[in-house]
Amino acid sequence: MSKLSAYEKLLLIRNKDRPIAKDYIEEIFDEFTEMHGDRLFGDDNAIITGIGRLNNRPVTVIAETRGHNLNDNKRTNFGMPHPEGYRKALRAAKQAEKFHRPVICFIDTPGAFCGIDAENRGQGEAIAKNIAEFMTLKTPVVSVVIGEGGSGGALALGVCDVLLMLENSLYSVISPRGFASILWKDPSKEKEACEILKITAEDMLNFGISDGIIPEVPMGIDLYAISENIKETLTEKINEISEKPIDELLNSRYTKFRSIGSFEFN
Repeated sequence: MSKLSAYEKLLLIRNKDRPIAKDYIEEIFDEFTEMHGDRLFGDDNAIITGIGRLNNRPVTVIAETRGHNLNDNKRTNFGMPHPEGYRKALRAAKQAEKFHRPVICFIDTPGAFCGIDAENRGQGEAIAKNIAEFMTLKTPVVSVVIGEGGSGGALALGVCDVLLMLENSLYSVISPRGFASILWKDPSKEKEACEILKITAEDMLNFGISDGIIPEVPMGIDLYAISENIKETLTEKINEISEKPIDELLNSRYTKFRSIGSFEFN
């Protein structure tokens, strides 16, 4: 497993040469056909949805993505989806349920976009509806955190039967910069926030939030090697959960999320 600190991992996953969701989709899936739009407002380039084949099995793919350069990042809003992106994701998931296709989600976002237009179009409602609908979606769901998994923007695609993380990825209740801004009123303390938050793949596995860590390679930017590891793990997990009766699958999914965290009475 990676010996990098949480902050070093954050810098790595922001490296412009690190593979993004679009790269993985092209390497892992055959005959991928993209679907556009939410049928309510418009299309959101921060989320890719479509149908492809994983080792000849039809699957629905939903992926948060960003860019390798400034123009691509502007086009994808730096990986921060608008509400129409989450509604597009839900439209694809409900179609997958109808045709009994497993759903594969790639999570990579610092968080949902919090601009005025996004709030006016119901950003919070869109995220909340995805969480509720994915909890009862009658088809297998596997999510993979491939980079940043920030706040509700990530959780909207994180309700699943199996949650996997690349070894250098991060999953957090809030971005480190946002955490530093709130706690210390100083976003420049992002590095200190990373170490406090406990957001690495190893942390998530220890907390029982993640179900497995997918190994990378030195430097974490070898698309072909990482894609092979993702493809192999996805195939294994989807074959495993697809054998379960749907009622058992839904009960296991519900129990999984009810078991996360701890509390005590005063």
